[in-house]
Amino acid sequence: MEWEAPAIVLETRPYGEGDAVVTVMTEQHGLHRGLVRGGTSRSQTATWLAGNMVQVRWAARLSDQLGGFTGELIHAGAAPVLDDPLCLAMLSSCCAVADDALPEREPHPRIFAGLLSLIPRLPLGADELTEVVRWEVLLLADLGYGLDLSSCAVTGTRDGLRYVSPRTGRAVTEAGAGIWADRLLPLPAFLLGDAAADLAAWRDGLRLTGHFLFRDVFGHRHRPLPYARRRLYDRVAAMADSEAKDDRTDDA
Repeated sequence: MEWEAPAIVLETRPYGEGDAVVTVMTEQHGLHRGLVRGGTSRSQTATWLAGNMVQVRWAARLSDQLGGFTGELIHAGAAPVLDDPLCLAMLSSCCAVADDALPEREPHPRIFAGLLSLIPRLPLGADELTEVVRWEVLLLADLGYGLDLSSCAVTGTRDGLRYVSPRTGRAVTEAGAGIWADRLLPLPAFLLGDAAADLAAWRDGLRLTGHFLFRDVFGHRHRPLPYARRRLYDRVAAMADSEAKDDRTDDA
């Protein structure tokens, strides 16, 4: 049994002396794990970094075995973000969410295509948080937990959507929220179109998708959000709080 395909490296774990168990995602084969002989050696470590695009060949005697990978680097997605804490946090979060959320060997071409488009853009900086949140919305939808942001769950109107119900995942307007507004999740405008976003909006977007990832994707398996995903939210929330504090100081 064997196949060959372009793949995104999601995780690499040392195995034994010098080998590694690598998790990749491909368009046709979905999430796949394999053993890389010498994967932690000096000559191979840079190839198998999370976020890299690699031309992978998988081979095993039987289809249900772990099998082995060999690969050739196509695009180094990890190297350009290693010196930028926020960009690295975005990359680590996306790889960890895909690795933990997706069922093994089940194709999810839309999620793969979204990640393939997103990773080369991450070195552009904070603005790519918009695409990170949108990719998580896509992942939720592809796994069957899509948000309904088309109209207000209470009034049926399409304009003025401000919140999302944490229970149903449906959008709600200010009028529809009424006295329950403080129990709803803020809906950042950039998820409704091409509106500009700031740190507060990105924080709210990560909070929104994080709630449903935790409840529906990971909670059903009694697992927490991946640490890298929680760390990304904490970093963006701290940046948003710092920005808000600076604005208050300037106003004073």
